[in-house]
Amino acid sequence: MTATAQTDAMIDWWATAGLARADLAVRRHTGSMIWHRDVALEALPLAWARAENAHQADVYIRPARGAAWPVAFVDDVAPDRARQLADAHDVLVVETSRQGGCHVWLACTRALTEDERAVVQRWWVARLDGDPASVSGEHLGRLAGFKNWKRHGCWVNVRAASRASRPWNPIVALAAPPLSAIRAQPRHAPHPGDHDTSPSGRDWGWVCARLEAGLSPRVVYAQLVQRAQPRRGADAERYARRTTEKAVAHVDRRRTCDLFPSPDPQQTR
Repeated sequence: MTATAQTDAMIDWWATAGLARADLAVRRHTGSMIWHRDVALEALPLAWARAENAHQADVYIRPARGAAWPVAFVDDVAPDRARQLADAHDVLVVETSRQGGCHVWLACTRALTEDERAVVQRWWVARLDGDPASVSGEHLGRLAGFKNWKRHGCWVNVRAASRASRPWNPIVALAAPPLSAIRAQPRHAPHPGDHDTSPSGRDWGWVCARLEAGLSPRVVYAQLVQRAQPRRGADAERYARRTTEKAVAHVDRRRTCDLFPSPDPQQTR
């Protein structure tokens, strides 16, 4: 499939899923970001984006902000798990490099606000072992048919685009305990370590996301032991126990703070 066909396949899936407008972003090798916001899918400046990509700029896309859309995004999903999800629901799987995980776009039965998308993202991250740092509800994904210069210029390709009228019902995630709605806003109330890209920082965000998605501390602890074993060796169990215990305390504190918020100083005068 040609690069143009890859791009068309992704945009066609988006349109079928119910998306009509998008934000397109290009990050040049200098680090500067150029945006084309709230553009109709059929009017995206793809020729310009290809010219930028040829000069080692990375190309990203997301549903246009400010509107509810019937899709959810999960970053860094293992290819086999992404394919399993595509077998069960209407899913777009985008391979962003030859190593690592895929981007997954999941069609939903109803439109989701940005905050609702963040709730759903956290719910799926805990179940698909995705990237817990990519759960803002506004996260960018790579556009298929362009090169990923962060990965030495490998092509971004569509690996699955299932469209069998099997959208996923997000009620199971949105009806989670009240804490789920609270934790869905990492842009405003991040976990300590959410922006820490060190191995321990990523572990912290990973553990918190799973606890908040409803997994038991015992299960999360066991998963973290396996996750940390290659890096921590004989210390993996102690490290996992300490990290899980701290995360449980942190999550419980957030639940208490959000259920019993501090009074407005003006109201206490």
